[in-house]
Amino acid sequence: MCASAAWWQVGRAFEGNSLSFLYSIEWPVFGVLGVLGWHALLNLEKPTVDQETLRREYEESMRARAVAARDVTRADEDPALAAYNDHLAQLSHVPKKRLWGHG
Repeated sequence: MCASAAWWQVGRAFEGNSLSFLYSIEWPVFGVLGVLGWHALLNLEKPTVDQETLRREYEESMRARAVAARDVTRADEDPALAAYNDHLAQLSHVPKKRLWGHG
């Protein structure tokens, strides 16, 4: 489609529309960038098992620190805020849907 758009713009440029010369160069660039982006999406590096393990350990340690910090400040916390924070904590344990074949 980008090649046909470029050809169309070349035709318009020769008819007298000087701005179409720029567009006739721009469309092939868009086409190449689209192909390169598609290739990059298909060939992204997936995390190794060790990287996934380290990420999970880090998340668990950060979650434990957050729970410990929350328990310290729980006495001064507003009941509505405490209920909201409990809801967020429950949501953090729900498995997330993975998109684009990752996960």
